[in-house]
Amino acid sequence: MSQVEGRESVPQEGFWASLKEAMYGTEKDLTGLPVKRAIFLLAVPMVLEMVMESIFAVVDVFFVGRLGADAVATVGLTESLLTIIYAAAAGLSIGATALVSRRIGEKNPEQAARTAVQAIGLGVFLAIPLAVGGVVFSRSLLELMGGEPWVLEHGVRYTQVMLGGMGTVLLLFLINAIFRGAGDAAIAMRVLWLANAINIVLAPMLIFGVGPFPELGVMGAAVATTFGRGCGVVYQIYRLARGSGRLRVRWEHVRLEVGTMLSMLRLSGAGTAQSLVNTTSWVVLARIVSTFGSQAVAGYTIAMRIVLFALLPSWGLANAAATMVGQSLGARQPERGEQAVWTAGRINAVFLGSLGVLFVAFAQPLVGAFSPDPVVVDHGSHALRIISGGFLFYAFGMVLTQSFNGAGDTTTPTLINVFCFWILELPLAWVLSGPLKMGPSGVFLSLTVAFSVLAVLAALLFRRGRWKLRQV
Repeated sequence: MSQVEGRESVPQEGFWASLKEAMYGTEKDLTGLPVKRAIFLLAVPMVLEMVMESIFAVVDVFFVGRLGADAVATVGLTESLLTIIYAAAAGLSIGATALVSRRIGEKNPEQAARTAVQAIGLGVFLAIPLAVGGVVFSRSLLELMGGEPWVLEHGVRYTQVMLGGMGTVLLLFLINAIFRGAGDAAIAMRVLWLANAINIVLAPMLIFGVGPFPELGVMGAAVATTFGRGCGVVYQIYRLARGSGRLRVRWEHVRLEVGTMLSMLRLSGAGTAQSLVNTTSWVVLARIVSTFGSQAVAGYTIAMRIVLFALLPSWGLANAAATMVGQSLGARQPERGEQAVWTAGRINAVFLGSLGVLFVAFAQPLVGAFSPDPVVVDHGSHALRIISGGFLFYAFGMVLTQSFNGAGDTTTPTLINVFCFWILELPLAWVLSGPLKMGPSGVFLSLTVAFSVLAVLAALLFRRGRWKLRQV
């Protein structure tokens, strides 16, 4: 690719025409387009997909917040438990994206379809025992997380529904990762639109008992979320079978392929370990915050939901970079993948940096929109301001770690996560909040420090370029 071609930007094709193409889904070979244009066509639907995923994280807390701090704490503690499931889903997604994008880059859609089948099979096998265990041990898990009496008595039904429906989480993440790896980001976006529309309509109906719907309280939020995600999974399977994008799964693809399965397990196992390092740290942090009471947990939960609202769209750019890296390596164009990563990182920094300034300035009214409790608002606004201070670092860290994964190098980001989250973040959170008497603010500060260090380490290792030699 020439330097002139590399500088080509979206407006050369016409911004609105490019936006329409991105929203409807492009049929062009992404490895043959200028880098900025390819990123645009991938990133727009991926960002919108992640916006929809972030709405899942906000809608429940918005409505449940009207039920009181204990109800919000129930959601927060359950979400902390579900981070383990999100880790498994993210791990499988990493393997699926890396393998599917590489096969698409090699112009081998048949093998990409067979890879998709192996990934879905792994997701189903993992979901069944986890769901059964989650339902049976919900109360014990909430008690272990430090749930207060109201949470253990009234919130357990919310937890049972959410953990029992974790299969929808796994498959929703996993199949959308398959679509993204293939370059069909617009399909993944529509899946989340459907799932969220159902959740937004059903959540208030089932929580407050509107019209013919029963008043289920906090449990209603879980029913609405799980049902919405389930409908999204049905639509995903329909689109794979229909084959209107780059992938079509036919009956002859539905069989066990040992070589593909082993490659998937290797990548997904390392990816799951990587995500577990990250997400188990969230569980421990939530446990530390719970020692300061339900109001502190509620404030922390609300702040983190707002942060997720900002970060999940940024994951869209990170996922676009990962897909570009995988397809570029498959097409034997590693420099193109590297250019895509730094371009996506700069765009992400502008977006998150701007949002971080707004969050610092308007933290109190933002948190206050979710809870009328002044103590909850105080904890939440402190969390939001402290965490937002590191948004510029998060922007590059997210893109860089996902790009390693897109190349199939899941070991490097796993080791970075171990150092930043287990060795640095957790001890720092305990020391700052306890011995140094900073309270919950010490936990919030440890998050900012850990993610900032992660970004620096990821940038140094990415520049070494060993990811370019990875074979999957």
